[in-house]
Amino acid sequence: MKGVVAFLLVLCYLAINAAAWTCTEAPRLNNALQIDAGHGKVIARDHSYAYFLAGSYWSRMGYTRLKHVSTGPSGIWGVGYNNLVYKYVAGDFRQSSGLSMLQVDAGGNDQVVGVNTGWNIYCLKSASALAYRGRGSLGWTSLSRSMRYFSCSPHNGCWGVDRSYRVYHAQVNPSTCSSSGWRLVSGISLRMIEVGTDGRAFGVTTAGKVVERAGISSRYPYGTSWVTIPVCLAMSHVSYDLGTLWVVSRGGFLMRCLH
Repeated sequence: MKGVVAFLLVLCYLAINAAAWTCTEAPRLNNALQIDAGHGKVIARDHSYAYFLAGSYWSRMGYTRLKHVSTGPSGIWGVGYNNLVYKYVAGDFRQSSGLSMLQVDAGGNDQVVGVNTGWNIYCLKSASALAYRGRGSLGWTSLSRSMRYFSCSPHNGCWGVDRSYRVYHAQVNPSTCSSSGWRLVSGISLRMIEVGTDGRAFGVTTAGKVVERAGISSRYPYGTSWVTIPVCLAMSHVSYDLGTLWVVSRGGFLMRCLH
């Protein structure tokens, strides 16, 4: 079985390399489900725990069971299987009180955003996100939208996918959590989308293909077109930071790609 997987990964590397992406197998984390890169850090999770990448090795981050993790300027955040939000403080994840969440994203300009258990999106103001030390309640602000996945960047705004797999772009003020300029970005159906610190946005389609939103600029923060990055395995999750694309296959394998 391992030989078959290795052969498929080689084919994937060749396919992606032919499209100007140089890809290799990332340090192996068995049964990886999600990966997040931001602010120079890379974290991932399996069915139970979060891990931090140091060189070629994954180190477990505490003993809190998490179903989503995110890293960015406001720190490392996660959502437990109890749907409570955690922040990584002094070597462990500290539980907060407040809203129940399904997903959080710490990639914005010090703010944290997330999707609650009712599929509505919320924002934690930058001052509150930075100051939180693992005690007390978090004061979330509603963004008055329904989404299944939401991600923000310090550059060129935030991206979301609704429950019908439609893609949206918006601006969210980090200090006030006010939102504006909501725009439907047509042409594709995505399961999730992540935006890097530099504003580049990557997503996974409902068929497991990896795509990038091309043409993002200050004039067109929502971009101009979708570009497919060819892979031969069905993928489930992507993340991007500092020129590196991290990809998780539906079978739990990790790839690291440079453009």
